[in-house]
Amino acid sequence: SNGVLEGHVLGGNPLENIELFIKAAPDNTRKAVAAAVAETGKKVSCLVNDAFLWYAADLAAEMEVPWVPCWLSGSNSLSAHFYTDLIRETVGVEGSEDELLKFIPGMSEVRIGDLPEGVFSQSLFSNIIYSAGLKLEQADVLFINCFEELNPTINTDLNSKFKQLLNVGPFNLISPLPKIPDTNGCLPWLDRQKPSSVAYIGFGSVSMLSPDEIKAMAEVLEASKVPFIWSIKKNLQESLPNGFLNENKIEWNCGELGSAVGCFGGWNSVLESIGCGVPMICRPFFGDHNINGRMVEDVWEIGVIEDGGIFTKTGLLRCLDLILCQEKGKEIRENVRNLKQVTEKAIGSGGSSMENLKRLVDIVSRPNQKMLH
Repeated sequence: SNGVLEGHVLGGNPLENIELFIKAAPDNTRKAVAAAVAETGKKVSCLVNDAFLWYAADLAAEMEVPWVPCWLSGSNSLSAHFYTDLIRETVGVEGSEDELLKFIPGMSEVRIGDLPEGVFSQSLFSNIIYSAGLKLEQADVLFINCFEELNPTINTDLNSKFKQLLNVGPFNLISPLPKIPDTNGCLPWLDRQKPSSVAYIGFGSVSMLSPDEIKAMAEVLEASKVPFIWSIKKNLQESLPNGFLNENKIEWNCGELGSAVGCFGGWNSVLESIGCGVPMICRPFFGDHNINGRMVEDVWEIGVIEDGGIFTKTGLLRCLDLILCQEKGKEIRENVRNLKQVTEKAIGSGGSSMENLKRLVDIVSRPNQKMLH
């Protein structure tokens, strides 16, 4: 069961789906594990799961097996959730949005307003994230979708807080997905463009731009004459200006993108951009988006955040001009190219992520060993 009761009509808020799922998940997981044990005749030797499902810590303890959760975001958001109590005590629930988190290692450029909602709000979803942050200290091993060199100060600090912390990312480069057929002819078109001249616009399957933002984006693309590929859902295309679809290249899925992509826009997008060596224009929506954007702009300096957190014609034109035309944009492009090389070294033979992955595989493949050090 996904937690949605028969006859219940979802309101369209993605967080509602998550809250309903989490309510039903603990009991469902216990039943599923018991059924698997009964069906196979084999005992569970290790419990590996998304760290978001924090109740698995109790289940692992009941079964007396190691708990190995995975934090799918970066070490910066992990640090924010780990230090939630300290943040609340230091700045208060109504802390100034512009106050910097100088009291947390590696977070001196992050503002209170950049923190994920779960740090301050009291919704069911926020309490789930808060509980996960507290439970993670019980993990025998915690592995994250990041690489050590990206946030060295944060990583060093967190290494002292957990039993074992393993950076084994970026996942998309450690274990790449199969190539998606380029049915729309995007790659040949990209190959005909100048390097670093094309803007790619995409916001995933959950984040939704407002109609005004979609219109502003379209107007900016037309006014700037920047070559672009826009990954947009069919149901959002009605917000585009009349004639826009006929005059421009706009597709839902363009498969694997080439090196001509100039601008990107949650955590997976950040890692993909770094892996491709291209800068980002970030439009935060929820969750870890704001803190990721702050790291992108002010710490790693590999992109920019749209002023005010929403897309406007003026703001987007400024961002595109900065990234693609200005001297600052050259520095940003150089920074992200350098970080791409660091990433490639981390996932290569003998690299930090590859060695951590070997360690992780060794741990989870040793049955019934609770002591992992």
